[in-house]
Amino acid sequence: MVSFQIAVERGGAGRRRRPSHQTRAGGLLRAPRQVAHRTVANGKRIVRGQSKRKDRILAIDLGGTHVKVLLYGESDERRARSGPRMTPQEMVRAVRVLARGWRYQCVSLGYPGVVFRGKIFVEPRNLGKGWVGFDFEGAFGCPVRVINDAAMQAIGDYEGGRLLFLGLGTGLGAALIFDRVLEPMELSHLPYKKGHTYEEYLGNAGLEKLGRKKWEHAVFDVTERLRAALEVDCVVLGGGNALKLKKLPPGTRLGDNANAFTGAFRLWLEPGWVQPTPASRARSRSDRK
Repeated sequence: MVSFQIAVERGGAGRRRRPSHQTRAGGLLRAPRQVAHRTVANGKRIVRGQSKRKDRILAIDLGGTHVKVLLYGESDERRARSGPRMTPQEMVRAVRVLARGWRYQCVSLGYPGVVFRGKIFVEPRNLGKGWVGFDFEGAFGCPVRVINDAAMQAIGDYEGGRLLFLGLGTGLGAALIFDRVLEPMELSHLPYKKGHTYEEYLGNAGLEKLGRKKWEHAVFDVTERLRAALEVDCVVLGGGNALKLKKLPPGTRLGDNANAFTGAFRLWLEPGWVQPTPASRARSRSDRK
């Protein structure tokens, strides 16, 4: 049996105070432009579409060090340690423990790796094995939408126009949104400098090797290169290490990590961000009967 260290975060996932220096794979997924009405989730305004699915959404933000969960309408996230030995079976068991007392009808899972049309295509670098082909819907007993974790937070941070999201954490996550068209990006393993990749400079390994000042210089350099190349209106810097920046590069703003949950909720409240699998469609039809 696997034991997990579980801690309940207090104070509200959507109430996190931002630092004073903040300024305001494969397949294009288009979000709807016409909406019915608006609601609010964790302090963030959410556009709600025509879906009749009840708002019993469990959001899972999976990373290389922690797995975090939040139920739509709740304010306190719950978390457990993940790590390089966590398999999908162990993640499901941990989430079930964390979500005790919560009733949910559907799940959004932010996965730290390549996801195409709701399916995991590549095993994660910072977790255990067995993720490709795993039946999450069977494991949770309800519809599950799987999306790249950086893309999930980008959706939560999106306010219009052209946005590039960079997640500075254990590794480097990236996602691009052009006028509500979402494109997860695998920038992390592209070559950057001296035979090293973007992730080796901007991830945890780069921070530890370079030290904070040189790491921050690399963040500025990469951000400016990508902002110019992709012609975006804004770059959002998220992830736990983004808070270690003493100042922000030009044309950027700091993302709130709690917006990963906002993005997870928007996957169900705003139909169109993600193309559900055939199994999800079948179960959705049966739920409405």
